[in-house]
Amino acid sequence: VGLNPVVVHGGGPQIGDLLAQLNIESHFVNGMRVTDSATMDVVEMVLGGQVNKQIVSLINRSGGRAIGLTGKDASLIEAQKLGVEQSSEVLNSPEIIDIGQVGEVTKINREVLDIATSSDLIPVIAPIGSGQNGESFNINADLVAGAIASALGAEKLILLTNVEGIQDNQGKLLSTLNAKEAERLIESGVIEGGMLPKIQCALDAVAAGVTSAHIIDGRVAHAVLLEVLTNEGVGTQIGDGL
Repeated sequence: VGLNPVVVHGGGPQIGDLLAQLNIESHFVNGMRVTDSATMDVVEMVLGGQVNKQIVSLINRSGGRAIGLTGKDASLIEAQKLGVEQSSEVLNSPEIIDIGQVGEVTKINREVLDIATSSDLIPVIAPIGSGQNGESFNINADLVAGAIASALGAEKLILLTNVEGIQDNQGKLLSTLNAKEAERLIESGVIEGGMLPKIQCALDAVAAGVTSAHIIDGRVAHAVLLEVLTNEGVGTQIGDGL
């Protein structure tokens, strides 16, 4: 896509706040929110309405030309139900846990993105996918971003988070990381928790042809520019050739 940006956002804290206001209890399995129909309604309301439009407004006020989308628009994100495995003390093999309308990407239909970017519009995408029967699926935003970057053959995948980047077992920031090094850090338990889906989608994107992936601290002013335009960067760059 050259220099045409595409933005994918999440909204977990905002979803949690509204669920609490509505007295709808949240449950998590392996870090993923169990999403029944009532929770899915809230997810669509918060991601597709509140958060998406806030980001679109901020970009437009800053001089950009943004357009808000969900993965359901023009069937942008096709998805299927995500099966989650959990170890069982009773069964010899892991059991499959039903966590409701949580999905995984099966296909990205990039035509709508091509139309937007060719018109110098910035697509801002809420990570809600559409199933074969029109049902909605709540999808991890990092995984959606990785899938879209792969489908577009993007130059860079940039994941903004609230930590400095990937750190080694001494707590030192790793400015560059290749796939083999990342796999060693995962196997040794240095990379764990919420960083696992980020590093996995970064590795998958690079393997699919994205030139490089970056995990950086979104709390740092001008973090994206500093990562892209300076030699030292501010986070961790992940690529096969590093």
